[in-house]
Order: sequence, then C-alpha cells, then structure tokens
Amino acid sequence: MTPDRAPGERSRLLEAWAALAREAEEPNCFYAPEMLRPALQHLAGRNKVRLLEAWDGKRLIGLLPVTTSSQHGRFPVRNVTNWMHTHCFFGTPLILMGKGQQAWQQFLQGLDDVSWAPGFLHLAGMDEEGPNVQSLRALCHQQGRGLRLIHCYERALLNSALSADAYWETNMRGKKRKEIRRLQNRLHELGAVSSSVLSHASDLDRWCDDFLELERAGWKGRARTALACDPMETAFFRDSMAGAFAAQSLMFLRLDLDGRPLAMLVNFVTGDGGFSFKIAFDETMARFSPGVLIEIENLRQVLDHGPCQWMDSCAAAGHPMIDSLWAERRRIVQFRVELKGRGRGLAWQMMKAADQAAALVKRGSNQ
Repeated sequence: MTPDRAPGERSRLLEAWAALAREAEEPNCFYAPEMLRPALQHLAGRNKVRLLEAWDGKRLIGLLPVTTSSQHGRFPVRNVTNWMHTHCFFGTPLILMGKGQQAWQQFLQGLDDVSWAPGFLHLAGMDEEGPNVQSLRALCHQQGRGLRLIHCYERALLNSALSADAYWETNMRGKKRKEIRRLQNRLHELGAVSSSVLSHASDLDRWCDDFLELERAGWKGRARTALACDPMETAFFRDSMAGAFAAQSLMFLRLDLDGRPLAMLVNFVTGDGGFSFKIAFDETMARFSPGVLIEIENLRQVLDHGPCQWMDSCAAAGHPMIDSLWAERRRIVQFRVELKGRGRGLAWQMMKAADQAAALVKRGSNQ
C-alpha cells in the first residue's frame, strides 16, 4: 500500500515508478506516472484511489491503482476494483518482467490484510493473452484462490511486420483503396494538404488548443463529452500531454489543409507498444473522411518509422472505422478475484450464485 510519504520518499517512489513503467513486461501508458498522476489530480473526484505496490528489496516490481465500489454490475455488492477513469482504456498493472507471480502475491496479500478492501477484487481492461493474466491465473491456481472470467470482447490491434503500403494493400479491399485515393485527390484540389508529427515543445500548447477545439466543435461537443467541456478533463489532457512529451512517449499527429487542422490523433508509446488515445476531425469536411486519412498517416508512422512494435486502438468492440483498417485483434477481459478473510467469502459466494443463476437462464433461453 502507498503510505503517506515525506517529499524525499515521494521523489524516490516517482523515480522507481517511472523506471517500472519503462521496463514493465506488459506496457500500460495509463498507469505510467505521466498519465496516472494527472488523472489522480484532476479526475479522481470523490474516489479514494490507492496505489498497491510490490517490492523486491529496494526495487519496485509492481504497481496497481485501486478504489472501492458499492456496485458490481447491477448488483449492490461492495468490492475493490482497479481504477479506470473515463479516459483510461487499459487496466493491467505495471509489473516488472519475470516478477508476475511475486507482484500479484503482494497485491492480493495486501488486500487480504486490510480492513478497507471489501468483497473481492474486480479487474477490468486486461489482455487475456498478456503475461499479467497468465501470472495471475498461475498464482490463483497455486493458492486455491477463486478467479472467474466475467466479460470479454475484442478490439482492433495493429501488430504487423509489413510496411504501411503493404499492410494497406493486404487488408483493405481494392474498391475501398480506390475510393480513398479519390478523396485524397479531391482534397488536394482544395489547397495545400500536409501531415506532421509534433516534435518541438514550443508547439505543444498550440497543438493541444487545436485538438481541444476540433473535438469540441464536433458531436462530442454537442453531447457535452468533449474534453474541453469539463475544466478538470481539459487540465488532465494538457498535463498528460506535457508529461508524455517530456517522457518522450507522446506521438501527436495532425493533418492540415492550408494550415488549418482537418484531423488530429494522439498516441502514447511505452515499452515496445503504443496506445491510440484520442482522435478528432473537422466534421464539416466529413465527405473527405479525414479520420480515415489521418489513420493512414498513423499506419506510416507506426509501421514504417518504428516507434513501437504494436499499437492498441483502445476502441470499442466492433468500431466501424478502425476495425476496417487494422486486421489484428486484442481480447480484453474482466475478472473477479477472491479475497481472503474478514467475512469476504459471503460476497464471493453471492456472485458465484448469481453467475450460476444467469447461466441457467441463458441455457433455458437457448433450448
């Protein structure tokens, strides 16, 4: 658990945390300090978020933010859950390579031992094929600790050794490629089209301004879900972008027409992987598919220039645009993990009974 620390201790923890984020066996930009610290400052609200830590001597080998919840799905059952705010799209902990079971053992033992952790541990947003899930499964089996998969879906992943052009030719239908080339030609008839990647710190604030306004001007602004509609979300975005740029983990792309942004895309790169965080485009120019055009540029940046080996779309299941462009998939899962002691067995048994009842209903409806 993260106790109150003196400034010097906090500084040492931050250094150890940053090193862990860089060296984690399963990268997760959302739990790296450059993103999680602004999230804790601006987005936690009334949630009391605690950092579970795992140590091997003086080396930090695991970190996972958690909070408590009074609900589990539609059930009023108190539990502990990994903290995933509105703009967090991956929930696996940061764990050093080769230290999976050791880190999970410390996480779970720590929760077993404290009074503030009710019910069970709910883990969302994890990669079923990732090493952290494999280590968790092995430890739970070894300890005789209950572990139940409760939800899964697939989302688009970019993971290929092909060049961008070869990937495009292989995975996109010829008719669609022809249509995209036609749109690109028509767009060039309107003015100077240019693409760029942020490279200078002096441009960051202006690019953030452009992105926030581009998003606010579209459907998210009308729905009041754009980052610019909430001062705390705006502050989180700006602080995260600044932190990621300083950590050399920001990939910020834009597509301009005569110097005016048509589309912008934010990626975060950590370890050997990347996460596609946010996209915005000028909806008045939707007839030119600017979102698709900037994703084509993204293909070139990832596959041809090699800042990372793979990129998670962080998109919803069945996303109509990115699913048509990226051929690979990542299976995202949720688990319930049994916690020991302090009367927690009742909550685990209640949910087990609810699962069995739901399975009976489903079986009956399929007959």
